[in-house]
Amino acid sequence: MSQFNAQSTTGEVIAGISLAGKVALVTGASAGLGVETVRVLAQAGASVVMLARDPDKLAPLLAQLREENPAAQLDSATLDLADLESVRACAAEVLQRYPHIHLLINNAGVMACPLARTAQGFELQFGTNHLGHFLFSALLLPALVAGAAQSGTESRLVALSSAGHKLSGVDFDDPNYEHSDYAKWPAYGRSKSANALFAVGVDKRFAARGVRAYAVHPGVIMTELSRHMTQQDFDDLGDATPSGAPLVFKTVEQGAATSVWAASSPELAGNGGMYLENCQIAVPVAEGVDGGFMAHAVDPDLADRLWELSERLVGQTVD
Repeated sequence: MSQFNAQSTTGEVIAGISLAGKVALVTGASAGLGVETVRVLAQAGASVVMLARDPDKLAPLLAQLREENPAAQLDSATLDLADLESVRACAAEVLQRYPHIHLLINNAGVMACPLARTAQGFELQFGTNHLGHFLFSALLLPALVAGAAQSGTESRLVALSSAGHKLSGVDFDDPNYEHSDYAKWPAYGRSKSANALFAVGVDKRFAARGVRAYAVHPGVIMTELSRHMTQQDFDDLGDATPSGAPLVFKTVEQGAATSVWAASSPELAGNGGMYLENCQIAVPVAEGVDGGFMAHAVDPDLADRLWELSERLVGQTVD
């Protein structure tokens, strides 16, 4: 077991670890967990590319982080995960600058929003949280493989999932709510199950080429991700927890800690395709278990099925 826990912070999990010479990409880097993840990876010596859809939000954050850490190696690019054309353009721009990538943290996401659709017509949560990241990662995986070969150490892909995956598995028959009534929480659950299955799929296909992947549940944190939530939503989520216990909130530093641990911990070397929470390798949901993952989120057959569906939907074969 890891020495860390739910209260551990980003500073604690990165202590003593050098990421000098590593190139890290963080999506959703204009707020909340993304900013904290960037800050800590840069402090550890990584060259970090901040990715977000609004360059006007990124610019002041870049300036702030550089002021806090003048030695920080920071860059940025515009990425709108809800538009596959933006995803392709951003990937091309990043690859031109960085042919070797060592860490990809798929942190961006939307949660519990009203029914909306991406530029290509996908349901917004599935389209943004999963399909946008699927295509972006697919385009960058050759650079992650190259990064592993260059550094002599594993590259890592971190997919932010959520305990929300327990709300629903992926609906392979109607993933975009084209034939069924929309419900925001099951839709969120589908996308978070997809994120976890994507980590399984990446690890299965790319571990032999030096890329390991992890799904992460960060915990419950008050960030911009919850901008669509009402008090009733929080009450309903509390009721859905075991024994109806109230939600326990983390600070941003605690919430980003599992992502940073997944990206940097030597304890995880040689392993992948796992679901992580509270800076630990999670265990299956069971009576008496606090947290854990549902079987549908780590099923390798479902991961293969999702991979094939995703390739078809985004029009990109991943070898």
